[in-house]
Amino acid sequence: MPGLIKQANTLFGRIPDTLIAMIARFSIAGVFWKSGQTKIEGLAIDIVSGEFSLGVPRLSDSALFLFKEEYSLPLIAPELAALMAAFAEHLFPILLLLGLATRFSALALLVMTLTIQIFVYPGAWPTHGVWAAVLLYLMAYGPGWCSIDHFIAVRYRR
Repeated sequence: MPGLIKQANTLFGRIPDTLIAMIARFSIAGVFWKSGQTKIEGLAIDIVSGEFSLGVPRLSDSALFLFKEEYSLPLIAPELAALMAAFAEHLFPILLLLGLATRFSALALLVMTLTIQIFVYPGAWPTHGVWAAVLLYLMAYGPGWCSIDHFIAVRYRR
């Protein structure tokens, strides 16, 4: 049995960090992108369902309602909070998919996750814990070699 465990550990140790980072980038980007899409109207891009509706994006009435009535964020107007959340949930996932400014984007989404956990849905800590773990991995280890960040680092390392 110890030999089997050792073989399994050796096999698991061969999983490329770049593969883990790519799965982390794409999965967490999908979570935040889908959330961002619920906050806007006029622009829908969902590669999973194939829904595409190009137009001028604007905040949805439902997002404004939620930020005004349900979410209790301190020190910021609900309209501004909704706009900032919608913008962040579109910008940072795109950057993560490209592997550009990955660590900064992961940090921004981690701050957003902590804000949601503390002020909006404190009971959702299991979900937010998973998000935080993925984002912390990306902050600690970066996006892997299949990223624009990697190519920039290689270019300027010389």
